[in-house]
Amino acid sequence: MRNKAGGWRLEAGDSELEAGASSASGAPRAGESGTVAALTERELIRRIQAQLPAPPPWMLVGIGDDAAVVEPERNRAEVFSVDALIEGVHFDRAFTPPRAIGHRALAANLSDLAAMGAAPRLALLSLALPATLSAEDFDALVGGVAALASAHRLHVAGGNLTRSPGPLVVDITVVGTVKRRQALKRSGARAGDDIYVTSFVGSAAAGLQMLRAQHHENSSSASTVSSVVERCTQRYLYPEPRIRMGLMLSRNRAATACMDLSDGLADAVRQVAEASGVGAIVDAALLPIDADARAWFEARGGDAAIEAITGGDDYELLAAVRPKLRNRLEAARSGVPLTRVGAFTADRALVLRHAGRDAPLPPGYSHFR
Repeated sequence: MRNKAGGWRLEAGDSELEAGASSASGAPRAGESGTVAALTERELIRRIQAQLPAPPPWMLVGIGDDAAVVEPERNRAEVFSVDALIEGVHFDRAFTPPRAIGHRALAANLSDLAAMGAAPRLALLSLALPATLSAEDFDALVGGVAALASAHRLHVAGGNLTRSPGPLVVDITVVGTVKRRQALKRSGARAGDDIYVTSFVGSAAAGLQMLRAQHHENSSSASTVSSVVERCTQRYLYPEPRIRMGLMLSRNRAATACMDLSDGLADAVRQVAEASGVGAIVDAALLPIDADARAWFEARGGDAAIEAITGGDDYELLAAVRPKLRNRLEAARSGVPLTRVGAFTADRALVLRHAGRDAPLPPGYSHFR
C-alpha cells in the first residue's frame, strides 16, 4: 500500500512503522518514551507540521496533498540543491544530538545556496527512520531543521517518510532564488584574483575530533585542552551557513567565483581553480585558524595548517575577488570576518606555501578516493 500525505510520501512497506501503533500491546504513543514504530505515518507528519510556521501565500498547495504547488517568484531564477546526511558516514548518533543532526542537514544545503548568492525559499525533507528511533529524538531532529529554516525564512513544503532497516538518513532538497546574471559560480576566477575565506577554517574538524575523543574517553588531550572544547564542538554541531554574506557578494558583484567549504578549504581552492582554468597559491601563514582549534591540533601533534585546510564541515565561503573590487567586498561582509589567504595564478599549479617552502596543495575530504 502506498500512502501519501501533504507532499509527504510514505513509501511502500511503511506500514511496519506503525506496527506498534496498530497492535493491541499498548505501545507508547506520541509524546511518550516510545519509538517511531509506535506512531502512524500521519502522526509523524503531524509532529513535523506542529513545528513549522503557517505556509506563505505563494505556497498554493502545501502539506496535505500528493505534492506541493508554489508560485514562482517574479523575475528571479531558481536555484536547487540537495544533500543527504547518513548515519555512520556524516554523523555519529553516539555523540551528535538529534537537534544538531537536523540543523547540520539543513545547514549543508543552505551553505550551497549561500555559495550561489541565492536567497532560501523552500525545502523538501526526506527521512529514512530506523524503527528504534525514539519519538523524542524524532521531534528534536525535526526541531533542528525547523529552527534553522525559520531563521532564514525558509518554508518546508513537504517531503518523504520511509522506514530504514539500517542507518538514519536525512535528505533535504532546498530551492532558492537569485536575480538573473547574479548567480555566483565556481568558474569565474581569473589569474590575479585574491582568495578570501569567511570566519575560521578547521574549527569544525577540531570539534569532531574532540567529540570522538570525549566519546571514547581514551584521549589524554581531551582533558588537557578541555577549556577549548565547547567552541569548536559547537561549530561542528551547529554550523552557521553564510546566507547573508552570499547574498551581498552576489548583489554587490564583489566576487568573481564562490564556493562553500563543506569538504575543506583545500578542496574548494582546487575545485574553483579547475573550473576556472587557473592555478592557486595558499599561504599557510595567512590562514584564519581559531586559537582553540590550533591548540587542539598541536596538542595532538598535528600540523594545524594542514588539519585546518583538509578538514571538512566548516560551511564557510571561499570567494575569488579582483583586487580592484576590494571596496565592494568590504561592503558585502555583513559583519563576518574575511581573510585573504592567497591568490589564483596563471600557472596551473596548486601550491601551499608553508614554513618557507612551496609544496603541492593537499586534497580535501572526499567520499570516494
